[in-house]
Amino acid sequence: MRLLIIGGGVFLGRALVAEARARGHEITLFNRGVTSPVAEPGVVLIKGDRNGDLSALDGRTWDAAIDTCGYFPRQVSRLLAALAGRIGHYTFVSTVSAYADLSRAGLSESDELARIADESAETVTMESYGPLKALCEVAAQRGMRDKCMVVRAGIIAGPDDPTDRFAYWVGRIAAGEEVLAAGNPLAPVQVIDVRDLAGWMITMAEKKRTGVFNAVGPYVPVTMRRWFELCAVDLNSTGRMVWVDDAFLVAHGITDWMKLPFYIPAEEARFAGMFAINGSKSQAEGLTLRPLGRTAADVWQWIQRRRAGTAMKTGLSRELERKLIETWKRS
Repeated sequence: MRLLIIGGGVFLGRALVAEARARGHEITLFNRGVTSPVAEPGVVLIKGDRNGDLSALDGRTWDAAIDTCGYFPRQVSRLLAALAGRIGHYTFVSTVSAYADLSRAGLSESDELARIADESAETVTMESYGPLKALCEVAAQRGMRDKCMVVRAGIIAGPDDPTDRFAYWVGRIAAGEEVLAAGNPLAPVQVIDVRDLAGWMITMAEKKRTGVFNAVGPYVPVTMRRWFELCAVDLNSTGRMVWVDDAFLVAHGITDWMKLPFYIPAEEARFAGMFAINGSKSQAEGLTLRPLGRTAADVWQWIQRRRAGTAMKTGLSRELERKLIETWKRS
């Protein structure tokens, strides 16, 4: 298969390249060459900016294209216009944040999508991200009609994750010390390994599958407590989770998951269903998932290979975490 990947230099894109290479596909990347200025052996890199001149794509054809970095509907529409008649299948990577009502558990592909008053908005915020992705889906389906697949991904984890959301917890658990755990231990969590997602997406492109799919894992959400326990086993950790309640966290200014990844405060009921998405349709189409603990072990190895002193991009500092734990114990 001749495969065009829009983006391809970061996380999911890299996993897609690795999977496609392993299967012997001919791969072309189209990106600015910033995060991956030199393509891997056997991979063609076409440097260009999807927001600007797309003429570098002229005169070429591909069996399939995967778009990992579309955030605004005009980007998707322009790309598909430039590729008209030259790709046999198109996969657009969307997000579960595209749903209108994330307060409900069990959202499936037919549920209503989010809307935005200004459809020409070009600033990505917490409020605009999901609705803009929903508009991108519309543009993708309009541009490719019956040759389009939309993947609504949940939280993606694995080695090379630039967000460090999953890595933060892995590092804390692996340390074998007390770990500040937030809110309700019975809250659901869904995290999909980037390699499982990439492998399934390549298979679906090979088969030219169409339609919309929630790509989440585990299919049946585990609780936060169970998730920590599974990770601890594969990390051989003796660490202990110290669960603190919402009121304590709010009182100390911990109110979002940039400070504690995957933590959804009780007062943010509008996001209560984000980690309880229905993934049965993707499962029926062959999406298989490795155990969460195995993902944690691989992420821990990746963390240890990183440059010494590299700070996590998200989460609490160890000093602040210890201070909060001690304060909680005295309260």
